[in-house]
Amino acid sequence: MLTSVQLLADAPAQLLPARELMAFTLASHIILVPLGVALPFITLVMHYRGLRHQDSTALLLARRWSAVMAVQFAVGVVTGTVLSFEFGLLWPGLMGRWGDVFGIGFGVEAWAFFLEAVLIAIYLYGWRRLKPRTHFLLALPLPAAALLGAFGILAANSWMNTPQGFSLDSEGNPVDVNVWKAIFTPMFGPQYWHFVLAMLVTAGYVVAGVYAVGWLRGRRDRYHRLGFAVPFTVAAVATPVQFILGDSIARSVFHKQPVKFAAMEIVWKTDTRVPEYLFGRLHSDGSVSGGIKVPLLDSVLAGFSPDTKVIGLTSVPADERPTATQATIAHWAFDLMVMIGSVLVLLALWYGLVWLRHRRLPASKWFYRSAACAGVASVVAVECGWVATEVGRQPWIVYQNMRVAEAVTSTRSTSLWIMFGVVLVVYVFIFGSFLAVLLKMSTRWWLADARQAAEGPAHAPEADTPYGPRAPVPAGDAPAAADSTDGPSGDGRP
Repeated sequence: MLTSVQLLADAPAQLLPARELMAFTLASHIILVPLGVALPFITLVMHYRGLRHQDSTALLLARRWSAVMAVQFAVGVVTGTVLSFEFGLLWPGLMGRWGDVFGIGFGVEAWAFFLEAVLIAIYLYGWRRLKPRTHFLLALPLPAAALLGAFGILAANSWMNTPQGFSLDSEGNPVDVNVWKAIFTPMFGPQYWHFVLAMLVTAGYVVAGVYAVGWLRGRRDRYHRLGFAVPFTVAAVATPVQFILGDSIARSVFHKQPVKFAAMEIVWKTDTRVPEYLFGRLHSDGSVSGGIKVPLLDSVLAGFSPDTKVIGLTSVPADERPTATQATIAHWAFDLMVMIGSVLVLLALWYGLVWLRHRRLPASKWFYRSAACAGVASVVAVECGWVATEVGRQPWIVYQNMRVAEAVTSTRSTSLWIMFGVVLVVYVFIFGSFLAVLLKMSTRWWLADARQAAEGPAHAPEADTPYGPRAPVPAGDAPAAADSTDGPSGDGRP
């Protein structure tokens, strides 16, 4: 049996830097994805509330979130474009051989990207320039465009996990491609909806976390209460649904990719009455050290019975399964994702019980401390989900059809490491600039609100809606005039 060391020694020198570079750029890009996919929906929920109840605070929040949406989209364009180039540069074997089969997903994503860019531009431009109803209706396709982009990417990734929709000729090349089967693979449905719910949960907690921090700093006005309540409610409603859906997709992996499931649960030998390990480390001889062992639980979770047979890693040759180290990484990522999801469910239940009993937001500081941490935790959970998905599939880039080592570029490893270093520096600059812009926008909005609040109730932030004429500016107000370059409204708000 080949050991992990032997398998690594047989791999091309380019494999490690290519994988590290791809992993870094993907992990960086996915931080932005929740805001790109779900923030349009959350913004439109707030926008609808503002129009429905003639709530100027809700409209103000929707307008500001639309500015954040635009900045995030611009940064996402850069990181997403880098990923697109890396598919061709780092994995020419994959794209050259299989591009005709699963490339349709990337085509769908490209069209969705252009559509979303146009819709965001219209939505951002439409404040104060379009009638309220017209402006809102033109923005309604935005969430659909975001979901369409996710559809394309998840179609490609789910095909890599459960490839179908083609035949192989005598040379092993794909022919007779069936586009519909290539898109709607066995893992597409579970993986897509699990991803969409994850984006809603993550974006909701990230946005709400900003206002939770404001609450902890003593900002208890209606602006912060509403800015917290709407995104947190969206996330809280989606969290238990996501938890149930996550259990369903794990069971789909158990049936469709049993070796990946074995890696995620560090199951060494095929057996029934298999225990569940919470964390723990798998060794190359099949032993597990550390962690918490729960008897029978893995079989029960997989098939609702302790007699359920769970396929182990040794059911396939060593060169067709993840190494012990890779299995441990996938297992830890999976367990951490489940642990975070469980804590978020408890937080959502806390929120829901307080609301049902008292019809108000929770008042506990510990609740808002937890809510402030929930955004970061949900991003970590998303990262862990991708780690479990991709590492658990090793050594296959196309499951049971092409190994990662067969797809990698022939470029010298030294050049790839240099490229990795350059990308790392560029990404630090990009994300640093992104955070600086967001902090600048936040500071500008806070100063504008403080100035208006100091001028009296007539000039409170809630009194100036993003539609119709602006509130009159007192003569000789130099700071207000200086703010006229800050945005289309001329009041320091985007």
